[in-house]
Amino acid sequence: MTAAVGTLPVAQAPARRDIGLKRRYAAETRFRWYGRVAISIGVIFLAVMLISIVSKGYTSFMQTSVLLPITFDAKVIDPQDKRATDPSVLIKANYPNLARDALAARLGISPDDKPQMAALKGFISDGVRTQLRDMVVADPSIIGTTRDVWVLASANIDSAYKGQIDLGVAETNRKVSDKQVGFMNKLRDEGVMAGKFNTGLFVNGASSRPETSGMGVAIIGSFYMMLIVLLLALPIGVAASIYLEEFAKKTRLTDIIEVNINNLAAVPSIVFGLLGLAVFINFLGLPRSAALVGGLVLTLMTLPTIIIATRAALAAVPPSIRSAALGLGASKTQAVFQHVLPLATPGILTGTIIGLARALGETAPLLLIGMVAFVADYPTTPLDPATALPVQIYMWANEAERAFVERMSGAIIILLVFLMVMNITAIVLRRRFERRW
Repeated sequence: MTAAVGTLPVAQAPARRDIGLKRRYAAETRFRWYGRVAISIGVIFLAVMLISIVSKGYTSFMQTSVLLPITFDAKVIDPQDKRATDPSVLIKANYPNLARDALAARLGISPDDKPQMAALKGFISDGVRTQLRDMVVADPSIIGTTRDVWVLASANIDSAYKGQIDLGVAETNRKVSDKQVGFMNKLRDEGVMAGKFNTGLFVNGASSRPETSGMGVAIIGSFYMMLIVLLLALPIGVAASIYLEEFAKKTRLTDIIEVNINNLAAVPSIVFGLLGLAVFINFLGLPRSAALVGGLVLTLMTLPTIIIATRAALAAVPPSIRSAALGLGASKTQAVFQHVLPLATPGILTGTIIGLARALGETAPLLLIGMVAFVADYPTTPLDPATALPVQIYMWANEAERAFVERMSGAIIILLVFLMVMNITAIVLRRRFERRW
């Protein structure tokens, strides 16, 4: 005999409960697998991206160079012996001829062998002109002597030496001739041609030649901009957050301000570039391509992030801290600045570093204020023309030369390292100094 429970007999109720539990467990298992699949897909895409970048860019940290016995012939550098009265003759000399003759001597080629000498054209980088000129200008006493100098190979020879050019195809279908390949193999076998660490990638400015181009100007420009953002966005953002969170009364005006701050944090970065172009360049007349303008634009973009993070850090401090300080006779200002703000500092630092990391990787607003210009000289002040790391990557991506793609990937690796260091620093600071209430 069974008693009815609702519409089910008592004997059938446990069986129905078991079925319901199995369905719930099955749904939970499926959800866990959905999460694992989603994470796996994300990790796969991240791995593909990193592998693609690293595989194309790691070779940019090495540059093919040739050791040549350069004879600084006075007949080529200063044939009329005017350097004592006119030092400019040292700048105008035909230094590439010195390097070409040294290369011909190294390969055992006679200067009268026109076909062989023609094959040497394009083997050494044109940047040898600047390299040898700087050596002579710095020390004119080397004129008339022979010095062993490591000079850069051209971009095509560098790519061939690194195995990035298929030498098995017909000579007409590649930029490196068979004679140049023979020269390259001979120099490599003699141990005078090798891949050396590419310091120029970090110290050189922009150049039309891939082998001599670098990120030096972009690194300095990014440093200036990040310094400006830190000096302006941090104090302004913290001050605004303290006022809104601790002192401002909850009125319609403060509600409007809070809504607009949250909206500004989601505004596309290119809009801040348009604002900077209209206000800082067209209205205030600040110079285009200057790190100062870039820093001001990135400050406007970073402020909402810092304000939101700072307010969250201030709100996380328990009200009992404020009450205890006020109960002991502290003023409102003393309670905020001497008790609440120090406890909220870890959260403020984390938000600031994350904001700086976001600003460091921005490109669109900088393009609109002219920081995409070709800048070869180091900026000495924030008012000088400069560029930034993400903009330099953008410029190299638009170049047709194969070697620029290699440098673009190398620059991406360096930028990712900077961003990883900044984000890891933010995580370490948060875990090191955060307090749980």
